[in-house]
Amino acid sequence: MLHADAKMRAVRTTVRLDDDLYREVKARAAREGRTVASVLEDAVRVGMHRPADAETKPFVNVPFGRGGLMPGVDLSNNSALSDLLDEDTPLEQLR
Repeated sequence: MLHADAKMRAVRTTVRLDDDLYREVKARAAREGRTVASVLEDAVRVGMHRPADAETKPFVNVPFGRGGLMPGVDLSNNSALSDLLDEDTPLEQLR
């Protein structure tokens, strides 16, 4: 548990969660011998204390291996990538 201050004032509230997420939280609480509320409190604390710059860093895809990208492949164009993957060209020919 991140905070174990017995004098901390608690507020009762209602939160709507996706069913799958709730099942994950409930399973973690059972594994760790904790309440669902304490697992949720810790998760909210971690999310609230995350550095703001962690949210704004863009993902950069760096190709690696031999030869890099095929000529004409644009990784920023999902539609073109999907079309390329849907072609009947065997993978070995694309290398």
